[in-house]
Formats: sequence, structure tokens, C-alpha cells
Amino acid sequence: MKLNTLLNYQLHQPETTPASNLPIVLIHGLFGDLNNLGVLGRALRQDNTVIQIDVRNHGHSPHSESMNYQDMAQDVLALLDSLTISKAIIIGHSMGGKIAMAMTALAPERIANIVVIDMSPVAYNVRRHDKIFAALEAVTEAQVTRRQDAVEIMRPFIKEEGVIQFLLKSFKNGGWLFNLPAIKNAYSDIIGWQEVPAWHHPVLFIRGGLSPYILDEYRENIARQFPLATAFVVANTGHWVHSEKPDTVIKAIRRFLEKA
Repeated sequence: MKLNTLLNYQLHQPETTPASNLPIVLIHGLFGDLNNLGVLGRALRQDNTVIQIDVRNHGHSPHSESMNYQDMAQDVLALLDSLTISKAIIIGHSMGGKIAMAMTALAPERIANIVVIDMSPVAYNVRRHDKIFAALEAVTEAQVTRRQDAVEIMRPFIKEEGVIQFLLKSFKNGGWLFNLPAIKNAYSDIIGWQEVPAWHHPVLFIRGGLSPYILDEYRENIARQFPLATAFVVANTGHWVHSEKPDTVIKAIRRFLEKA
């Protein structure tokens, strides 16, 4: 489903300007916004133009009933068209990683390399966000406007304080910036996956050592769709590996881009 307007984004020019360096697009995960990968953006824009985006139904981007990966990948390509960018490096975390991988099926020639942070090209059978949905809906139903009131409502559903604080970044003026009903309705598409044709270009999969999102049992799926994939495991980190050990992740990305 085509959006009526383009995605919201921030574009940061490199501090140095090597003409040969391709722009980098950073794509956040579920319930996030363009600031989520800011720690990576601040480091990478030393040498590359960096574009941080709000995906559809998140942040200040347009809302839509559709949340499938083909549409979300097309959104990013449409933004690149508007910026007259013919080829880019794509870095995505979680759902953003699946959007990056889905782009290879639509425009394989426009993507130089991909970095996928803690996500696999598979359909997941586990619903990991049901308590989050319940917490968010409880806040909406209570019609509170203060963040502290929202926190108290969410705590019985969500035990991880860091997750609550992450979600509250999208709580503005008594409501959620993300399109909660559309996301919930499309959840099966979000945790699902439609296999893409083999893409014969370098892909780096960064895995949180304690995270369940990239498992050994997914190796065959990864190799079939991305034959030139390599993996980097960050020990003692979970799904938010780039927040837990940003320096390690940034070094891994830079090494990958130098060799790719």
C-alpha cells in the first residue's frame, strides 16, 4: 500500500566528504523511531551521509493500515528516489533488519551492502510483544497525559524498566506516536517473513549473544537467501546489542564496510 507522503527522516552530511563513500540508511525496529540508532548514526556520519528514518506507522511518518515488508521496503526506496540516491548501504535493527533484507527483492541493484542487527530472515512463531500491546492499550484506555502515570499503568504488564522507558519515547501529549491498532493488526506480518531470492552481495549479521533472534538453526535460511553473509556475535548482550555495547558494534560495522 503506497503512502500518501514520504517517510519522515533526518539527513546528516559527513564530517569529511569522500566522494566515493555511499550514503547509509538506518532503519529502526518495532515501536521505535529514527533516534533509536542515533549512536550508530553519530559515528558513521564521520565518513558517510547518514539518513535516519521513521518507518511507516512510527514516529512522525505517515500512518497506514498495511505493515507488510514489501510495502515498508518500498517506502525506503521511494525516499531514496526523492533524495536522488541511486545506491546505498542499509543498516537495520530487528524489524528494520527485515525491511533491509526485503529491499533486496525489490531493487537488488540499489543496495551495496546490508548490516542486519539481531534479526534473521525467518518467520518467528513466538509472540514476544503481547504484554507490550496490553500495556500500551491500557495506557490509551486510561487517557492519562503524564509519563509517570503511564509508567505506573505499564509496570504490571512489563517488568523490564528499560523497555518501558523505550516505549515512552513515543508517548506524546497523552497518546502514542506509533499507530498501535495498525501494528497490532499486522503483527503476524511483522513477525512473519516471505523468503527473498538469493542476493549475492555482502551482508553482516550482528547477533546479541544472549538474544534468541539469530540462532544456529537459522543458518540454512540465512545462507540460502544471503550466500555472502558473515556473522559477528557480541557476547553478553541481548536484542538491543547496539545500545548495550555500541563501540563494539560500531567497530564491527566499520570493519565490514572497509572490506565489502
